[in-house]
Amino acid sequence: MPHRHGLGDDVIVLKNAKIIQKNFTVLSDVNINIKTGKFCYLIGKTGSGKSSLLKVLYGDLPLKQGIGKVVGFDLSKLGASDIPPLRRKLGIVFQDFQLLTDRTVEKNLIFVLRATGWKDKNLINSRIDEVLDSVSMKTKKHKMPHELSGGEQQRVAIARALLNHPKLILADEPTGNLDPETSNEIMLLLNSISKERNCAVLMATHDYHMIQNYPAEAIRCEDGKVFTMNTTELFE
Repeated sequence: MPHRHGLGDDVIVLKNAKIIQKNFTVLSDVNINIKTGKFCYLIGKTGSGKSSLLKVLYGDLPLKQGIGKVVGFDLSKLGASDIPPLRRKLGIVFQDFQLLTDRTVEKNLIFVLRATGWKDKNLINSRIDEVLDSVSMKTKKHKMPHELSGGEQQRVAIARALLNHPKLILADEPTGNLDPETSNEIMLLLNSISKERNCAVLMATHDYHMIQNYPAEAIRCEDGKVFTMNTTELFE
């Protein structure tokens, strides 16, 4: 693969890592390297360890064995006080959107910016307009989440993930609750974010139609191990 200018920074490095949840080894001997601007799937059956792996990457599960670095943070030395700054450098998108249902789209985003140290009202407003514009949701900023379709809510969740200029977006089954057409739109959006913003995207999914339509590199969890592959290999 040609080396594009501006790429080459590792946003995720795991070496001989062991993913442990509740004293149970979910994945062992995990070796992963993902660079800035890369789009990559995380695939595997339900219960194969995808969510546990993501939880280690965003500091929800400790890395007890092996080497792990995410956006410059050493996962093996992560203390409670390191988790908020780590998450500020990440965007996280969940299957169920996790928008605050009691406030508008705009106020959902204001909440995140204020919680991450933004104070200047003008900067807050212009950043919100920028991210909503980038996901084609600027006209909906005064709507409440329940007034939006599932796809629109997920677009807002992606906008929220982009607020602090992340180097990495972790998306856990982001199309799991969406119909096929909407899933395709969200997929294209995440793909374009990885290219245009030089932001790596790691997307856990078991939607094989989408994987077939949009081939990319994949990290596959299977039988307690992790393999790197290209998704075209799944359909040969």
